[in-house]
Amino acid sequence: MRPLQRFQSPRTMNELNHLKSEGDVNFSPLRREWYERDLDEKTRQLLDEDGRYFLHQSLSTPCLNALQSCDGIYLEDVQGRRYMDFHGNYVHQVGFGHPAVIQAITEQMATLSFSPRRYTNVTAVTLAKKLAELAPGDLNRVLFAPGGAEAIGMALKLARAATGRHKTISMWDSFHGATLDAISIGGERLFRANIGPLLPGAEHVPPPDEYRCLWDCQTRGGCDLKCAAYIEYVLEKEGDVAAVIAEPVRSVPYIPRAEYWQAVRAACDRHGALLIFDEIPHALGRTGKMFTCENFGVTPDILVLGKGLGGGILPLAAIVARDDLNVAAEQALGHYTHEKNPVLCAAALATIRVIEEENLLQNARTVGDHALRRMRQMMARHPLIGDVRGLGLMLGLELVLDRNTRERATAVAEQIMYCALRKGLSFKLLMGNTIGLFPPLTITMEQMDEALDIIEECLVIR
Repeated sequence: MRPLQRFQSPRTMNELNHLKSEGDVNFSPLRREWYERDLDEKTRQLLDEDGRYFLHQSLSTPCLNALQSCDGIYLEDVQGRRYMDFHGNYVHQVGFGHPAVIQAITEQMATLSFSPRRYTNVTAVTLAKKLAELAPGDLNRVLFAPGGAEAIGMALKLARAATGRHKTISMWDSFHGATLDAISIGGERLFRANIGPLLPGAEHVPPPDEYRCLWDCQTRGGCDLKCAAYIEYVLEKEGDVAAVIAEPVRSVPYIPRAEYWQAVRAACDRHGALLIFDEIPHALGRTGKMFTCENFGVTPDILVLGKGLGGGILPLAAIVARDDLNVAAEQALGHYTHEKNPVLCAAALATIRVIEEENLLQNARTVGDHALRRMRQMMARHPLIGDVRGLGLMLGLELVLDRNTRERATAVAEQIMYCALRKGLSFKLLMGNTIGLFPPLTITMEQMDEALDIIEECLVIR
């Protein structure tokens, strides 16, 4: 395969722009320029081998670069260049390679490295007990899975078993994983298109998004409550919905008012539907609270977490449910090989200890508030910034061509992304035009300022 052949795309860039939600689509002239200008021959050869041996798929083919190490908030590529990682696939709450997590993994591997199904072990039970203690409200029953999408599947099966219903309500533009059941309830065309029949009964509704409200809302925030009312309308009309499943805060990020989730919670209760919160990317401190839903004063019936649970090293996810949902003893909700893997559980326990002992929830709030203030100042100086949003260390700068029409500045956003990479900052573009900033919770104020300085420089010189 010739080196640049992988950059051929069957779609036009205009078509691809409509698909952008979860992340970047990796075909563009700027990606070609990055490949040719910024990567050395050794890196290009490795990327070409990657393209030769891995099945190609959107979002991860072709790869952006090749890495050789990671530590704390930094990635290092095979050319020796270091990048502050403000994406991290949302796994690096405690940073990369935290010594306490590595030590816990190493010690566990030296004693009980695996626990076959049908057996339990102290480490798994200790983690389940810890999550039950930390979880909000009356959530105290736990089940582990090897990844977030599998945990979503367990939550869906539990909702069916508990209610005797199969229908769900979820949001357009949402992401809950890439398995067939997860994309059925997910709302991203990039994952759902041209796959064939999906799960029956998966209803979708507009997400709360006051910035692009579908309704005739007269005041900011009015869209939230109209969207909540629409969920209740669907619950009433369908009559047999098992669960409403949603991200309490979407990763763009869009942050609804607390009244939105309170209204949805009440609607679920009135119509006998469960409320499932997918906190896979954001639980464990990302928003300044241990769990995202705590920001809204709402407790779901089932909470799903993952990503950072493995300490940025190992894959692990979990569901935490109410005790009265322990109703599927004669069914296999998960039954995964690594369901109670002691090494994975040791990594999770160490991760939680780091978050607590290093006071990372407070750091997320303090540094996040500082960053949000700076971003608002940047918005006053740069017309390209149409909006800034944040909750803890879950931050976004939305770039627009016109603040009145809110037309997305997708081409500009991509320019800024590559400019920032060249200056040592890695982040993800969301919805094609929003710079998502999701650093480790260990980040310092000085490091945050350095990252925002880079973005502002790129806004000027793009």
